[in-house]
Amino acid sequence: MRTIAGDKPISMIKVSVYRPDFTLIDHAFTDDDGSYGVDVPAGETVTVRFDTHHSLNNADRWQPSLVTEVIADDAVPLDRHLVPVGQFADTARGIDVIAANLLASAVEGPEYAAHATTRLSQIKQNTLFLQRIQASLLEHFTEQADA
Repeated sequence: MRTIAGDKPISMIKVSVYRPDFTLIDHAFTDDDGSYGVDVPAGETVTVRFDTHHSLNNADRWQPSLVTEVIADDAVPLDRHLVPVGQFADTARGIDVIAANLLASAVEGPEYAAHATTRLSQIKQNTLFLQRIQASLLEHFTEQADA
């Protein structure tokens, strides 16, 4: 796990691994050098979400990231660059952030929602379509946080 600018390691990022039905298989947190390890049954197709955790002091610092359709084997290295909150996201990164937030909307509870609204309100999308999806997600998480 690394920063986009400067390629520096990011610690305490939650790495969650899900089955296709979004049941959680395992999760871990990155260490000081940005490394992590999770146990996944070999041959299983999984989705991996990289995100902050609502209870940590970095909860509002990084946008989430998502990798889908990963086939687990003995060692599948996934190194990601995260977008800091408030920075411009090019189209590919903007889609990645939106996808990760869509998954979070399906698996996370109200304690996550307040941080999601903070982060979503500060990402700078560069297409009208992504801005519309971002607005819908922002509305969803705002309602969830207020509930």
